[in-house]
Amino acid sequence: MASTFGTSAIALLHSSIHSSQSLPTNSLSQTTVQIFGPKFCGGTGFHAVKGRSPFPVASAVAAQVNGSEQALKIAFTESQRPVYPFSAIVGQDEMKLCLLLNVIDPKIGGVMIMGDRGTGKSTTVRSLVDLLPEIKVVAGDPYNSDPEDPEFMSVEVKARVLKGEQPRVVFSKINMVDLPLGATEDRVCGTIDIEKALTEGVKAFEPGLLAKANRGILYVDEVNLLDDHLVDVLLDSAASGWNTVEREGISVSHPARFILIGSGNPEEGELRPQLLDRFGMHAQVGTVRDAELRVKIVEERASFDKNPTGFRHSYKAEQEKLQQLIALARSFLPSVQIDRDLKVKISKVCAELNVDGLRGDIVTNRAAKALAALKGNDKVSAEDIATVIPNCLRHRLRKDPLESIDSGLLVLEKFYEVFRR
Repeated sequence: MASTFGTSAIALLHSSIHSSQSLPTNSLSQTTVQIFGPKFCGGTGFHAVKGRSPFPVASAVAAQVNGSEQALKIAFTESQRPVYPFSAIVGQDEMKLCLLLNVIDPKIGGVMIMGDRGTGKSTTVRSLVDLLPEIKVVAGDPYNSDPEDPEFMSVEVKARVLKGEQPRVVFSKINMVDLPLGATEDRVCGTIDIEKALTEGVKAFEPGLLAKANRGILYVDEVNLLDDHLVDVLLDSAASGWNTVEREGISVSHPARFILIGSGNPEEGELRPQLLDRFGMHAQVGTVRDAELRVKIVEERASFDKNPTGFRHSYKAEQEKLQQLIALARSFLPSVQIDRDLKVKISKVCAELNVDGLRGDIVTNRAAKALAALKGNDKVSAEDIATVIPNCLRHRLRKDPLESIDSGLLVLEKFYEVFRR
């Protein structure tokens, strides 16, 4: 049953991406009907209604990104190290779905990916770069401040807005920041120039990786090998959404809200429960056993290594369709509803599994809504919940060393028991 429900959303996703019909690009409404119409999910397209921002900062200014800036963006992207296309990754549907849902709704809280060596964990995560949508940011701000949401503004930008200034707004791709295992705390959190502060009376702050990752993705490969003091830093930032650096009586704070994605091999050690609970979803990755699939993966990788540019170009159309799917799902997400009866059943599953805290309930609701938006539905179904609930709860169960059954199967058993009552 797990495989039946677990692959249904991905099957729909693949059927849309690999459709022979091209997507119209002249209007959002046409694209909506094309992707989320009868061909995609048996329904009709619908439009999300967006409210007005309490900070009407230069929506017009944001639209004034000129052609030269766009040309520079394209040239810069093409000059970067080639990334393996997300659409070209064979198998690993569970991991791919968890990553897509977090891109659609960053408030899900990230993904922990655990699996065998050489199963494409880091390749898949880094392939997300091409799919990440653009967001509005304040030009020149090192913290990627949101010009329309005060919760995502740095102290300096918020002060300027409250004074009536309209900072210049540009569009920028969501950042993906790699956190290396050997990084120092200063590199992660940022540093304060004490000498300049004492001599000139200025808070000279050099932002770190947490500042760069604000409103983006922070990826930690081999997260189970991360030093304890860096784990504590991540826990503090994940809990509060802010990073505070204090040195010699000088304190600097900045927003640090990010999607935390980690990967690792369970043979190399377990994560601390406090950090594990911070990940919204947990994906388990196994080695592909089918010989035909293994051959296909080897051939695809060989083609990419031989000619990365040509290989990426061959998947350009599928990548663009997937980008449009994500963009539309993000815009539809506020309109997706979940019935109270389903919410109660989700909480019953969490309670009967003895899940500590309420994060499991919250994440399951969010993930199910994100999946419904990806499929183009305005209401969450029981099937949507069945697809995501193992990934939302399996890492929150209390460990029983004598239990041999997979924790995801335990979650599904309890799900069917509760939902069939």
